[in-house]
Amino acid sequence: MHLLIPAAGSGKRMGADGNKLLLPLLDHSIMGWTLKAAVAANSIEWIGIICQAMDEPVFQETVTQLKIDKPVSFIRGGDTRQASVSHGLQALPEDAKQVLIHDGARCLATPALFDRCTAAFATCKGFIAAVPVKDTIKQVNTFGIIEATPNRSHLWAAQTPQGFDVALLKEAHQKGQTQGWSVTDDAALFEKCGFNVHIVEGEETNLKVTTPMDLAIAEFILLQRL
Repeated sequence: MHLLIPAAGSGKRMGADGNKLLLPLLDHSIMGWTLKAAVAANSIEWIGIICQAMDEPVFQETVTQLKIDKPVSFIRGGDTRQASVSHGLQALPEDAKQVLIHDGARCLATPALFDRCTAAFATCKGFIAAVPVKDTIKQVNTFGIIEATPNRSHLWAAQTPQGFDVALLKEAHQKGQTQGWSVTDDAALFEKCGFNVHIVEGEETNLKVTTPMDLAIAEFILLQRL
């Protein structure tokens, strides 16, 4: 399985001066933990790290320190996540028919989740890892007034990895660029093109490290695992 890791963002909400994936988390960086899980997954055979030029040397050092024995390619990131993934798709090896895309900031994903997502390709061409929403969700208008309370049983919180047929995802990205669509994940592009996106059971601990509080929670979870 081919895996793309978007890692070209900044750390604005984290309050970091640069890429938050370079922040320390116990004895590795955030990105280090993400890579450790991906490499430990039996199904992952190739990894593409999508990053900015200034961060590439540090990510290369991380790969070296972890002694990763699987092929790792570095791909230049774009101005947005959407553009970065598009660059990543074009850089995939020619024989890549399916791809997993996993946010570098989701450093708590387990190898089992990567393998479970890879297995999902046996039954579908597009899917996301997700977990059922436990809280009651309120839909609020611009004036701060509740307009609706969606049925919680129909709501799932999206995670990554997300997996797609490469040819279909390339088609979706091309159409998104032509139509000027701006989306926050690849599943949204897939949906807009009329392709089905299925759910793969995610993990409650698979949080996205976005704020300093998330970093503290991630450290606690890792300490429990260790």
